[in-house]
Amino acid sequence: MSLKISRKYVPLTATFVVFVVLFGIASLRYEGFASAAVVVELFSENAFLGICALGMTLVILSGGIDLSVGSVVGFTSTFVATMIMEYAWHPINAWAVALVLGTVFGAGMGCLIHFYKLPAFLVTLGGLFFARGMAYAVNRESLGINHDLYNGLASANIPLGGGLSLSLTASLFIAFFVLTFYIGRYTKFGRNVYAIGGDEDSALLMGLPVGRTKIGVYAFSGFCSAAAGIVMTLYTWSGNPLNGVALELDAIAVVVVGGTLLTGGVGFVAGTLLGVLIYGTIQQAIYFDGNLSSSLTSVAIGVLLLIFILLQKAIVSKGEEA
Repeated sequence: MSLKISRKYVPLTATFVVFVVLFGIASLRYEGFASAAVVVELFSENAFLGICALGMTLVILSGGIDLSVGSVVGFTSTFVATMIMEYAWHPINAWAVALVLGTVFGAGMGCLIHFYKLPAFLVTLGGLFFARGMAYAVNRESLGINHDLYNGLASANIPLGGGLSLSLTASLFIAFFVLTFYIGRYTKFGRNVYAIGGDEDSALLMGLPVGRTKIGVYAFSGFCSAAAGIVMTLYTWSGNPLNGVALELDAIAVVVVGGTLLTGGVGFVAGTLLGVLIYGTIQQAIYFDGNLSSSLTSVAIGVLLLIFILLQKAIVSKGEEA
């Protein structure tokens, strides 16, 4: 009996195979790599990238792009640290305001894109520079965070048994994955995102709320980016206007490696999770080796990105011929 895979599932299947192969090779090469501790670490160390990438997934599925996410992470981490340490805000208040600012900022870019028919690339590129500039306006220096809540959250781990525990940052990443997966798969909003990314003109003819949905995906991306900035402060106990530089490129890369078509309309939130795990596996393998340059992570992701773009091109071409 032959096993046939639907064309739209080919990129996701390829991503899963790549992850298994990479993790398998690293496990054979490095002693102790094939362990639950390493898997848990993949979630902890890449939580802020993963949360950004989840928001980016819906944007790309809708046929758009968001280049501002890294700068929003930098602004949020700087804003939160400054409000806590220099203005004596409670962290929860700082987090709430940061999430609102990120969401409103994303929605504002979505409005410009929809109502003025501006290219998403240019609008979000402007957003990149604006958010980074605002980060420097808030504070030009790195600022450490020393607060009782942060001290308490440092030990707020979920025990998994066997001496393992899931960190707060990893838990937040998983929570955002569940939320985004639910939105994309089980809500009307998620179905509209896929429809708009597949063919916006057809979506308009069907009477779908194109404008509201497009603004919504950018608002959600801004919310995720702000949340990623908060997660970064929990991970580093500091804020820095340089945080998140080029993070938008990593986020786009893991989304594409995860099987989401850059043209929109086809992709899976689960694929983005696999893309983040692939990214983390490469980083961990370099760390275990000890003699390899960290720049090899970018090289490996670049090679995988090119391969998946070619795979996507082949899939789209076959779809047009069918």
